[in-house]
Amino acid sequence: MNESAMNILELPPDVRMIRDVVNRFVNAELKPLEELVLRRESERGMKDTPILPPKIESELQKKAKDIGLWGIDVPAEYGGQDLGAVTKCAVIEQLKHTIVPFVLPPDSPNLYLLQPLCRGDQIERYLLPYARGEKKSCLALTEPGAGSDAAAIKTRAERRNGKWVLNGTKTFISHAKHADFIIVIAVSDSSKPAHSGMSAFLVDAGTPGLSFPSSYPMIGEYHPYEVRFDNVELDDSHQLGEEGKAFAPLQTRLGIRRVEIGARCIGLATRCIEMMIEQANLRSTFGAPLASRQVVQWWIADSWQEREMVRLITYQLAAKIDRGDREIRTEAAMVKVQATEMITRVVDRAIQLFGGMGVSKELPLEYIYRLVRVYRIVEGPSEIHRWVIARDLLKNGLRE
Repeated sequence: MNESAMNILELPPDVRMIRDVVNRFVNAELKPLEELVLRRESERGMKDTPILPPKIESELQKKAKDIGLWGIDVPAEYGGQDLGAVTKCAVIEQLKHTIVPFVLPPDSPNLYLLQPLCRGDQIERYLLPYARGEKKSCLALTEPGAGSDAAAIKTRAERRNGKWVLNGTKTFISHAKHADFIIVIAVSDSSKPAHSGMSAFLVDAGTPGLSFPSSYPMIGEYHPYEVRFDNVELDDSHQLGEEGKAFAPLQTRLGIRRVEIGARCIGLATRCIEMMIEQANLRSTFGAPLASRQVVQWWIADSWQEREMVRLITYQLAAKIDRGDREIRTEAAMVKVQATEMITRVVDRAIQLFGGMGVSKELPLEYIYRLVRVYRIVEGPSEIHRWVIARDLLKNGLRE
């Protein structure tokens, strides 16, 4: 094993410093909002009311920016700090020590799709305001008949009278109704193999023909939307990248998101384990502390070990990204599977340890339990990722 792999959990001093800043921010600004988040999530029912009030979110963003938590992985040429994927993982991990759904701008890994593909005035219109946190974006990929199988998308982009015309429906698109622009993946040449005929387009909010016919109240904090394109006309200036070449950068973007999900799971697992340790030391049953029970000891020991193993593979992959390697599909699939299944087990043990209080809304555990169930589906379900890993191993064998 090379030195970088052996020492991947020995974060550099500058990364540890940022991690500690985020930790203080979480404890001072975010954790006090957990009761509000639990109440708003319970009360919103079938509506798409934001769990975190927009005014509070705006105030938090200002406070974060004032202490330097801004544009963590945005290149310096676009006004960011260019600190890379390892630092971003450390930041996300700390942010997920709480259930408050606060995300530091840019609000998604669409940076890794926009940065290599934006050209001309697209940089000023989309990339720069997105990187600065002034505009929000979303990715419209999933369709009713094309979830994990991106190659089966039916949304079409056709040339008519010198313009691109989009027709089709996307489903389960997070933040779509509140995004300033949508990155749409569509088939622009159906005569080619699916991966060679896919193109990306930038669709501004309010564009004629763009609508949101329905939304999907879901478990946890998610509330995605159906997005419909009815003869949406776009100039060439709205085409993102070259025609028919959206698939490769799209895979990079999806891989980055899976690394971020890994970091989220590590942070949430840490919160659960901390709560388990505290409860085990404080709570007594039948005249003895829970900490003396072997089953409780094993719950805590197993949870800690599993979190550490996921942390290793997640940060190892982040370091690979920082070295400029974009061939990450198999490793990203591994992180996605192991991280999401790890947090599922950890929060389940935590709830069991707390008993009735564990499933009450007095504690954040039941919220975490519902939230992470979604993680095993979004950004590709575990079964698809296992298939990706197996396909790579069967084709290429083991690599040292």
